[in-house]
Amino acid sequence: MEKSAPQLLNFKDPSIRTLHLTWIAFFLTFVVWFNVAPVLTKMLDQFDWLTKANVKSIILCNVALTIPARVVVGNLIDRYGPKIIFAALMVLTVIPGLLFAFGNTLTVLTISRLFLGTIGAGFVIGIKMTANWFTPKYIGRAEGFYAGWGNFGSAAAAALVPFFAISIIGGDDGWRWSLAITSLMCGAYGIFYFFAVKDHPEGVEVKVKKGKLEPMPITSIKDLAQYWFWQFPLFGAIGLVVYNLHKQQVDGHAMLSWTTVYVIWGVLFLVYLMDVIKVTNHNLPKIKAGIPDKDKYHFGSIGALNSTYFANFGAELAIVSMLPMFFYQVFSTLLNANGERIVTLEIAGLVAGSFAVINLIARPLGGLLSDKMGNRKKTMLLYMGGIVVGFFLMAIIAKVGSVNVNTGEVTLVPLYNTVTWLVVSILITMFASFFVQGAEGATFAMIPTIKRDMTGRIAGMAGAYGNVGAVFYLFLYTMMDEKTFLYILSAGAFISLVYTIIALKEPEGAFEDHL
Repeated sequence: MEKSAPQLLNFKDPSIRTLHLTWIAFFLTFVVWFNVAPVLTKMLDQFDWLTKANVKSIILCNVALTIPARVVVGNLIDRYGPKIIFAALMVLTVIPGLLFAFGNTLTVLTISRLFLGTIGAGFVIGIKMTANWFTPKYIGRAEGFYAGWGNFGSAAAAALVPFFAISIIGGDDGWRWSLAITSLMCGAYGIFYFFAVKDHPEGVEVKVKKGKLEPMPITSIKDLAQYWFWQFPLFGAIGLVVYNLHKQQVDGHAMLSWTTVYVIWGVLFLVYLMDVIKVTNHNLPKIKAGIPDKDKYHFGSIGALNSTYFANFGAELAIVSMLPMFFYQVFSTLLNANGERIVTLEIAGLVAGSFAVINLIARPLGGLLSDKMGNRKKTMLLYMGGIVVGFFLMAIIAKVGSVNVNTGEVTLVPLYNTVTWLVVSILITMFASFFVQGAEGATFAMIPTIKRDMTGRIAGMAGAYGNVGAVFYLFLYTMMDEKTFLYILSAGAFISLVYTIIALKEPEGAFEDHL
């Protein structure tokens, strides 16, 4: 007899109860992860030594260590289960959270924000927990709901953190206590979560591997070469962040000297080599001996999903940091009858917030369509194509106005300086957001179907590529105007689309109703 579809409000169902408890955990980690953005203006006002370049560096640091954290956490949850790892992450990151909240130097702010970025790995843990509780037939909508509502934590941070800082707490240190409270709430929920959930449904036997963590299993020579290729950007992105830290000035000196930069780059490359050697030595003898068919999987699909998450979630992390200023500056000449600006900072913020709000619908819908369409690859291609079009349309919202002959800085103006075009521009932004969020849902709807007992590792790698994309795009953003940047985002999605057509394989049993 076929099992009936899970009901989202049936809290007596332990799978539904676990889903809700898990998205709340994810939601709180995202509140903490993105709590700095709404108070950056307050920090700039309070610290006369803090510059806009420092602020950009802090934003970049915020997504840096999420890359290795998601890979490491992906390995840990496959071995120890998601419950204890999620709880530990939420509790341990209280430390850097409080250090950042009460930091008074650029060094403390930078280091604490780097380590606080590891809380972004919480997303991967919930993907594994959800996969443990839902069958392949319903995994898309479950993962989509989990990710959509959890991701809303970034929008909640934008609204709640300044509200508590200004309206509730007040004073010069209101923003500090607001940040501290979010970290403490997250840590407290981590303790509750540990006692409130189980890793698996009753009656499901899980073999727990003991001893050292084994390298990622690879099942062919071709897949081994692909692993080498896809591992390198994980280290390269951190190398870009190191270079960015070198450009930051502390008391008139570079935060990191060139010697330190070269040493860190060397260490990163050495760690990369050690990793590929370890994985090669572990898998090559098994590949030569012959891998049983039941253990084989298609690594090309992992690479394709790495690229899609690079191009969708990486773009989202990058674009939300520039959207408010983009609309504020582009439509600066659009005035009402009284000669006042129509696009104020508040309006620009609301437009940027709409990008995240659409997550509540678009990401669950992406997972649902992945379940319903009967072909997860076609769903993925549909959404990636939408991203290509969406970002391309966003790029034509503005046109180049004047160019500063001394600095080369480009001034952007609206394509049409009318309220109608402003409305159309907002609709274009929402259109792009819909496909970006939906593609994220479709990506993680597919991950558990590739090889179920490796869901944590695969989710960790793909999740890390979202942050690799963010680092790569934010690094490029420092060197170009917003119009060019949006074309770059569109081109990145197009490259991913082409690669996905070639490399992504529809998994067997992707819609089977069993655990």
